[in-house]
Amino acid sequence: MLHSIGTCLWFDGKAKEAAHYYKEIFGEVNIISENPMAVVYTLFGRRFMNLNAGPGYPINPSISFYVSAETDSELDIIWEKLINEGKILMPLNKYPWSEKYGWCADKFGVNWQLMLGHKSSSKVMPHLLFTGANAGQAKEAIAYYSGLFVDSKTIIVDEYKIGEPDVAGFIKYAQFELNNLSFGIMDSSAPHKFTFNEGVSFVVTVDTQEEIDFYWEYLVKDGAPGRCGWLKDKYGVSWQVVPSMLGKLMTNPETAPKATYAFLQMSKFIIADLEKAVE
Repeated sequence: MLHSIGTCLWFDGKAKEAAHYYKEIFGEVNIISENPMAVVYTLFGRRFMNLNAGPGYPINPSISFYVSAETDSELDIIWEKLINEGKILMPLNKYPWSEKYGWCADKFGVNWQLMLGHKSSSKVMPHLLFTGANAGQAKEAIAYYSGLFVDSKTIIVDEYKIGEPDVAGFIKYAQFELNNLSFGIMDSSAPHKFTFNEGVSFVVTVDTQEEIDFYWEYLVKDGAPGRCGWLKDKYGVSWQVVPSMLGKLMTNPETAPKATYAFLQMSKFIIADLEKAVE
């Protein structure tokens, strides 16, 4: 069975503001649900959740989002909006890999890579940058994630060659799919001051306790369990394994407080305990 893989962005009280900001910038945003804790929406058809979780984990460039533009004007308009109160990491310009490309962080710290005519199965695509102790493990990570999700495949793998500006054999750029959703990945041995944290996490939504157990045990092995369905995998990438029934509980004013209290006590989600809590 194909399970939903969403993306969660960590905000300090500005989840709703950010969701509507992205709707203004990209247009293709459909708000699914809103509550004081989270806003769930789709961006170009891909599921996102903005979480109000306090100041703990500022978003950094370790996970960014590719957006492919079809025309110069589309790219320019999006770029100018994103850099307003944001930060330019790589100026909008011509590069060896693209006629027009730029990397920026918006005013909330979310990182975007804009490219003219970039090919993937989705217009917006998460991109993982393996740095520090993780550098050189991107190829292994593709196999690791592909081994978990049913409908997965590798689209392209481009490695650094001898004489190029990183370690030969490291991934210069790769694209793969998990459950028919595109992801990008690359290695960098440069001395970056960031690595994966809870600022961006991936959310696997399932229906049964058996499915929760399956994903949890795979991802937490050689990683670390967290609270409220969160965990870190062996590379430090954050995941949430969440029962689909939680959404219904959290959008119901009568059950939301009880459900919240219950899952705040949990590490891995236990559906039976959630059900008992809202009886």
